[in-house]
Amino acid sequence: MIASSTNSGTPTGAATATGTPTGTGTSLLDIRDLTLELADGRSLLHGISLRVEAGETVGLVGESGSGKSLTARTVLGLTPAGSRRGGRVVLDGHDVLGASKREVLELRRHSAAMIFQDPRAGINPMRTLGDHMTETLRLCDGLSPAEAEARAIDLLSAVRLPRPEDHLAQYPHEFSGGMLQRVMIAGALTSSPKLLVCDEPTTALDVTTQAEIMRVLVEQRASRGMGMLLITHDLNLAASVCDRVVVMHAGRVEEEGPAMRVLVAPEAAYTRRLVAATPTLAVEPAAADRGIGATDAPVRALGPDDRSEPVPAHQAAAARTEPSALSVAGLSKTYHLHGKPPVVAVADAAFELERGAALAVVGESGSGKSTLARMIVGLEQADTGTLTIGGRDRAAVPRNRAERLARARSVQMVFQDPYLSLDPRITAGRAIEDALRLHTRLGRPQARDRAVALLERVGLTAAHADARPRTLSGGQRQRIAIARAIAIEPEVLVMDEATSALDVSVQAQVLDLVAELRREQGLTVLFISHDLTVVRRVCEQTLVMHRGEIVERGVTAELLDAPQHPYTQLLVDSVPRPVGAGAVAS
Repeated sequence: MIASSTNSGTPTGAATATGTPTGTGTSLLDIRDLTLELADGRSLLHGISLRVEAGETVGLVGESGSGKSLTARTVLGLTPAGSRRGGRVVLDGHDVLGASKREVLELRRHSAAMIFQDPRAGINPMRTLGDHMTETLRLCDGLSPAEAEARAIDLLSAVRLPRPEDHLAQYPHEFSGGMLQRVMIAGALTSSPKLLVCDEPTTALDVTTQAEIMRVLVEQRASRGMGMLLITHDLNLAASVCDRVVVMHAGRVEEEGPAMRVLVAPEAAYTRRLVAATPTLAVEPAAADRGIGATDAPVRALGPDDRSEPVPAHQAAAARTEPSALSVAGLSKTYHLHGKPPVVAVADAAFELERGAALAVVGESGSGKSTLARMIVGLEQADTGTLTIGGRDRAAVPRNRAERLARARSVQMVFQDPYLSLDPRITAGRAIEDALRLHTRLGRPQARDRAVALLERVGLTAAHADARPRTLSGGQRQRIAIARAIAIEPEVLVMDEATSALDVSVQAQVLDLVAELRREQGLTVLFISHDLTVVRRVCEQTLVMHRGEIVERGVTAELLDAPQHPYTQLLVDSVPRPVGAGAVAS
């Protein structure tokens, strides 16, 4: 849930660039009773009303399918073909719903711009960043190539992209997600918009990059006097940067008001459920009472810097009678790229996990977390070191198909994007059945029955067995991915950012499911994440990775409450908090 704060709820952006208090005069964006009905008769928006003043940030929060993105896209005239719209949308004094295509295009050029969740989906991978940045400046603003390039460099500098003049000739694939998102922000600012619409701009970014991107957005809002509509499912982020919050559910506005009032003391039952499902860095007795992440299984042999308590005697005795679920020693991986210096992805990693334990591995993008996970599941081959699961060596290359199947059965992985990890051509039930038939002796009818039982186990129904991934929500797809992973009863489950793109309520359900599997099946979990609030809820022990090295390790609560390494301190300080409690926007 959202941590409490001493802030009274007064908006941080309560004045425009000219000093006029917000809420007076005409709003920059005024939506009244907006409705949207598709051509097939389905109604998606039901009387949406909200406003954004100049110099103000308004958060639009809610679960997937609540209508957040659809409402924002309506502001820019990006509604589905054949849909019927009702109500009124006024942007910068112009009626959007009654405007012609040419007028809407002019509004997009001069009054509003949008930043999307995935920067790679919004930029042509075949063109350089210089082309992307200068095209609008040349074609719409009439600048010469030299003037457009100078303007592009100024904009890239404004969003804190280092050495912008050196990047204009580069292509999108040469940039990290955080750097590319800065480019997209700069591109959105080329026309000096009065309203900036941000649709989940930091969802897939690590916590420090998220803090940097939000700091850039807040700075640009303040310096330009823009209004900002921030779409997010991260309530902690909304509390840290937004003046007001609008909560949406099933195409309706459930609650609206000052951010701190809505997110700390919500009135609507739906908002209270969202807040209750949102993890924070603060201790959550309620979560402990539900048994979230609760287990006696230790993580041991973490090294001389381990700050955890000694393993109890009865656990130590049990540990000596059976091999560890997962043991890693001296594991290293270096990538050799043609024409470039070697990249050390993982250097001398070492830890040991007992059966039923949960260990978090945290760090920024590029820290080596995913490479470590891929070596454990066998998707990457380690250069040096030893790796055993249940006492069986995993470092050597398997000699035959039987060894490969045995390895796959002992450890399974749940990836960040379930849509990419599921075959879009086959149904959910078939995906689970195929795993069962590959690794067990079950016939097709028995595999089908088992698949349905597993779907019910993860909170779905038999009807979902016949559904293809494209017809399901992100949370439903991730549950199917988990059902497929646990179908063959692995000893170790690796979750690589498996909840980062999920709504808080769906995320809570997935985490509850993992905790239940740990209690009932003794499942060992390696949890790769950049979300420290989720890590606190799920894992007893945490490793912090930075540039391929483990820089700190210990009991999760102790490590997050009193981090010792400067990098860990930076991670903890970057977690968004409500204004008045160390927020990004402070």
